[in-house]
Amino acid sequence: MSDELTHVNTNGEANMVDVANKKTTTRIAKAQAKILMKAETLQKIKDNDFKKGDVLAVARIAGIMAAKQTHHLIPMCHSLNLSKVGVDFEYLDNGILINTFTKLNAQTGVEMEALTAASVAALTIYDMCKAVDRFMKITDVQLLEKQGGKSGHWLLSDHE
Repeated sequence: MSDELTHVNTNGEANMVDVANKKTTTRIAKAQAKILMKAETLQKIKDNDFKKGDVLAVARIAGIMAAKQTHHLIPMCHSLNLSKVGVDFEYLDNGILINTFTKLNAQTGVEMEALTAASVAALTIYDMCKAVDRFMKITDVQLLEKQGGKSGHWLLSDHE
C-alpha cells in the first residue's frame, strides 16, 4: 500500500485521480456496520412491528441505492457502473450487523460504495426505529475486504 495521498496533487490541492491508464479488472469490496439498540427495538424489527414498514427491507434498498449514488456524496469518487450490490443483515444480541458487497469490472475500486451502502443501511434502520429508540448507536463501519487492481486481494483480518 502506498503512503501517498492519491486525491491530493503536488500543490496540496484536492484532485480527482485519473484512472484512464489503469487496467480494467474485476473489483470487489466488502464492508460492514453495526447498529446497537435496546432489546425491545430489536424484537420489534424481528417481529416486523413498525408502522413505517419492514425495517430491514427498506434498509437493504437504501443501502443499494446509496452505493449507486456514492459519487454524488463523496466529491472525489468516480461514477461507477456497479454490476452487483448486496446488503445483508445478521442479528446480534444487542443489535444488527450489516454486511455489504459491491462488484464491477472497472479501472477503480468499489470500497467507498461498500462503505456507503453499510453506512446508509445503518442510518435507515436508525430512521425507521428512532421513535422507539432514540439512542441507537452506529459503530464499526469498516472495510473488510477488497479485490482487484494493482494492490490485489486485501483482507482486514490479515492486518489486525
